[in-house]
Amino acid sequence: MPVGNPIFFNGDIRKIDANAFGFFYCEIIAPDKIKHPILQTHIKTNSGIRTIAPIGIWEDMLFSQEMDNAMKYGYQFKILWGYKFEWKIIFKSYVDNLYSLRQQFPRTDPLNYIAKILLNSLYGRFGMDDNFSEVNIIHKDYIADFENKFLENIITKTELEDYYLVEIKNNEEIVENENSTHNINVGIASAITAYSRILMTIFKNNPKINLYYTDTDSIYTDSELDESFISETVLGKLKLENTCKKAIFLSPKVYCLETEDNKFIYNTSILINNDVSNNSWKDNLLNIWKRIYILFFYYIINK
Repeated sequence: MPVGNPIFFNGDIRKIDANAFGFFYCEIIAPDKIKHPILQTHIKTNSGIRTIAPIGIWEDMLFSQEMDNAMKYGYQFKILWGYKFEWKIIFKSYVDNLYSLRQQFPRTDPLNYIAKILLNSLYGRFGMDDNFSEVNIIHKDYIADFENKFLENIITKTELEDYYLVEIKNNEEIVENENSTHNINVGIASAITAYSRILMTIFKNNPKINLYYTDTDSIYTDSELDESFISETVLGKLKLENTCKKAIFLSPKVYCLETEDNKFIYNTSILINNDVSNNSWKDNLLNIWKRIYILFFYYIINK
């Protein structure tokens, strides 16, 4: 994991330090004929920020290990600038102990779930914004004085009979300086998600695997996988969740599966972020229902 103080550099750091580790802003050239592009970027659309895996040429910030992995698939890079880090193994005992605890209990046991959440939530805590808002309960007799004092920092105000629930920016968010402390590390969160993408590239562009859909930690295929990839107990290995007779994948997080035992598994999740979406709630809900109708239509015609 990236640790220590980041060191800024300009130019191609790898010409000076061949093993430089960190985050590099690069010009990226993707191979033209790659079946499943493996590097992702964000683009602005009329519906907000979307994640795509493009071909062509673009510029972006990359984790050095993900850049090195992409070179194996024909990607080319020109490093322009970035941040160099030290690296260290820092979570091994934490992950091993919690995973061992989880293995001691069935999935239905609360301790299994608690261990799972502690494992899954770790990296996200490092990547979140820790400038939390402050919530105050103010009597209506004092709300005018409160507003005069904090007017520019009020986020929301909700009336509750004789009181108001007032959300304001916290003091650290208002006064940010070199002495401010933040118990986060975006580099760690970014590195963990990058390592996940690196791991999943094993199953993409693999001539032995016919890939229909992939997510952060899952694949859907009609191909037999090598036994070295599969285990019910080893952390980081895959396990067979279900075998399907039919499946339809419309978009990320939107799919419908019919299993061999005639059960239907479906996911119609869709991200609606009011901060980036130009669509109204009505339009977003309509979009969701369109997808549900498509899945329902698929179900009817195949019964």
